[in-house]
Amino acid sequence: MHIIVDGYNLIRQSPYFKQIDRHDLQAGREALIDALAAYKRVKAFSITVVFDGKNAPLELARHDRIKGIELYYSAPGELADSVIKRMAGQHKQKLAVVSSDREVADYAARVGAAVISAAEFEDRLMMARMMEQKGGGEESTSNGWQPNTRKTGPSKRLPKRQRKMQQKISKL
Repeated sequence: MHIIVDGYNLIRQSPYFKQIDRHDLQAGREALIDALAAYKRVKAFSITVVFDGKNAPLELARHDRIKGIELYYSAPGELADSVIKRMAGQHKQKLAVVSSDREVADYAARVGAAVISAAEFEDRLMMARMMEQKGGGEESTSNGWQPNTRKTGPSKRLPKRQRKMQQKISKL
């Protein structure tokens, strides 16, 4: 699975990253990249972060790879949302998009990508960071939810599209 993160959306939605970002924009980006790198060490997914190019550091290229995380800065005059939509249209089924931006999330869901909110993904990032600090290399497969073993029939089942999306999100 490939994860595309709306960088500034996640930073600005997160109390932790927002606090760092207020003091220094570059420090906020670096904190996010560090957290994503820790997540990548726990879950071996490829991760791409997309930032708006108008705030891009002049010394960095528009496309870079830091700590195993792909970084993209949108071109001048282009929004990161457009870049994310274009990537979602290309990858479709093998993709999870992290954004609380309604327009981006709706488009990604329409093309078949799984969508997870910035707040929910931040919780997963922090869990990965704690696991890494504790030295827990293996993740527990249980998330506390126990399936109902009683047959409920097709009328109780979610639509196939929603079931597939939940299955993708559960892997994150």
